[in-house]
Amino acid sequence: MYDFPYHDKPLSNTSFLVTGGAGFIGSNLVEYLLKYKAGKVRVLDNFSNGYRKNIEQFLDNPAFELMEGDIRDPQTCMEACAGMDVVLHQAALGSVPRSINDPITSNDVNVGGFVNMLTAAKENNIKRFVYAASSSTYGDSKELPKVEDRIGKPLSPYAVTKYANELYADVFGKTYGMEIIGLRYFNIFGPRQDPNGAYAAVIPLFIDALIHNRSPKINGDGGQTRDFTFIENCVQANIKAALVDNAEAVNQVYNIAVGDRTSLLEMFHILKKAAAVDVEPVHGPDRAGDIRDSLADISKAKGLLQYEPKVRIEEGLQRTFDWFKENQEFIYRDTKAAAAH
Repeated sequence: MYDFPYHDKPLSNTSFLVTGGAGFIGSNLVEYLLKYKAGKVRVLDNFSNGYRKNIEQFLDNPAFELMEGDIRDPQTCMEACAGMDVVLHQAALGSVPRSINDPITSNDVNVGGFVNMLTAAKENNIKRFVYAASSSTYGDSKELPKVEDRIGKPLSPYAVTKYANELYADVFGKTYGMEIIGLRYFNIFGPRQDPNGAYAAVIPLFIDALIHNRSPKINGDGGQTRDFTFIENCVQANIKAALVDNAEAVNQVYNIAVGDRTSLLEMFHILKKAAAVDVEPVHGPDRAGDIRDSLADISKAKGLLQYEPKVRIEEGLQRTFDWFKENQEFIYRDTKAAAAH
């Protein structure tokens, strides 16, 4: 992956902190940064979501540093930011259902932890702070495509936390003169996304079922649509946001997606063809807090960040399926309990 760089200046003089760097998105960012010779890449992770196996290939790289810790601890955040130039803040508790089941922990991590990280970045004079925002911020807005400055009311505690991040980022940028960029991710998928656990995302769950010739479960009728976005596009957006020189591009929030709508049933049939199996999905009830349709307008990111998604849904699904099929032992090697010790 990453056959060509998404940056036009050397990374060797820049140090990056990737929070949540042992997770799905974080570990892909680390892979890119190390491949293109970043000066230092420090990962902060408490392994509640991430896996050690996701970063073990980097442990012998002299530019890589692992710091085990929790963003809910302010001192940990201060130590993690020390000596860094750029923060790529991916650490969070994802999942709408998880936030509905446990809103307190989601808020503690996603809001409290976020403010800890912003404060630590301010105190350590971090040059650029890029954070994972979410398309869930659009809430009950029915407008398509989704445009950054028009949102609805949140539909879940998770959505509230991610919107709160945007509000805090805006205030910190204005009050303390920080350079902060938020990336509203739209259904990121790809290699190293976890199919295990109660809150696994839909694509790894579908792939896992099809590889084992089982019928995947679809919540609702399957007609709901998403702007599924391959991980390589997400990495590109983070790198461009971290390095962009255009002053107008800073202290903004951007949709990071492809600009395509795909229904869950369409996605299932693409994966079913890749798997060459003859199964049909099982339908369950609609999931609380879910939006029906999602489609991003990505013109703002294209214009200000020069973001240009390279991988469309069919290619992304094929590459993801191939990776899962080739890495079955890797996928099931750790458990969450093992990863925490």
